[in-house]
Amino acid sequence: MSESVQVVVVGAGVVGLACARRFAMAGYDTLVLEAESTFGTGVSARSSEVIHAGIYYAEGSLKAKLCLEGREALYRYCESRGVAHRQIGKWIVASDENQLSALADLRDTAYKNCCTEVVWVEPAQLKSQAPELRCAGALYSPRTGIVDSHGFMQSLIADIESSGGILAFRSSVREIRIRNGGFALQLRDTQETTLNARIVINSTGLSAPQLAATVQGLEASVPSAAFAKGNYFSYSGKVPFPHLVYPVPETGGLGVHLTFDLDGRARFGPDVEWVDSPEYSVNAGRINRFAESIRQYWPAVDAGKLQPAYAGVRPKLGSRESFSKDFVIQDEQMHGIAGLWNLMGIESPGLTASLALAEHVFSTHRKLS
Repeated sequence: MSESVQVVVVGAGVVGLACARRFAMAGYDTLVLEAESTFGTGVSARSSEVIHAGIYYAEGSLKAKLCLEGREALYRYCESRGVAHRQIGKWIVASDENQLSALADLRDTAYKNCCTEVVWVEPAQLKSQAPELRCAGALYSPRTGIVDSHGFMQSLIADIESSGGILAFRSSVREIRIRNGGFALQLRDTQETTLNARIVINSTGLSAPQLAATVQGLEASVPSAAFAKGNYFSYSGKVPFPHLVYPVPETGGLGVHLTFDLDGRARFGPDVEWVDSPEYSVNAGRINRFAESIRQYWPAVDAGKLQPAYAGVRPKLGSRESFSKDFVIQDEQMHGIAGLWNLMGIESPGLTASLALAEHVFSTHRKLS
């Protein structure tokens, strides 16, 4: 069986849905294929649900550009569509004087990324606002927020469907072949379905390099993948802080930080646990390590109130020792295949940047076509 469509987006995570929405709303015949039985079950469903300000990323990187653009687009979208969110603010804390230089470097990076709303906070001021916070200095980010990621994805789907787009679940793509100036996507189903498309957007998260490698001639330009698992623990007690609390970043992640959901429930995470393949069981044996990390900025945390919550996996490109710190967006300019987009290494701040990522793909497509 063979069907044809203009645009196929593979992957119904937040970035894939945002891309499908952008093309569908521009009048393109758009189909989203998702291997699972519903949307957003992978990376998109297992994050901190934080709207990042754009502080951490290298000047000129895709992450820096698209996070800043994406945060503003996401706030506007949530306000216009009634998606639950809250601009809660964040402290990034140096727990002792040895971390102050790293914190100052982070402030400089924030300013280079046009996050000029970020301010330095002295310990005395912090003491009056949060007496239990152990801190030699902090950065305050007022534009950091939290969002209902599930509600956001539901709203994106509503936009797709109201523009004539279609979502197909339990539709796994075996391979992508170049055919007649377009693409033939072979599905893993009993009917051996082939879908013909002019544009293919590979937004399959952890599986994106694997799917990209099925395109003949593209194998050499597909990076290897590494998987950084992050465990989260909920907290059953009261947390005496009005904002999110982040430590100075660590290798592979932003450190074990405090976030809240929209109902005010506290959770800590993620840590960095390298795994050979994606799996989502929470490693309860890391609870003491979690408590030790949290005590660096909150000495009074009660480890007995930490409970395993959930785990996510960050798609790293490269190896555990050396991995890309930026999004990788492969398009015709990179691999020479018109109409093919491979979105790889889309980890944090992918949720924040999702609408800007979609706009980047769409506007670049229009320039190249």
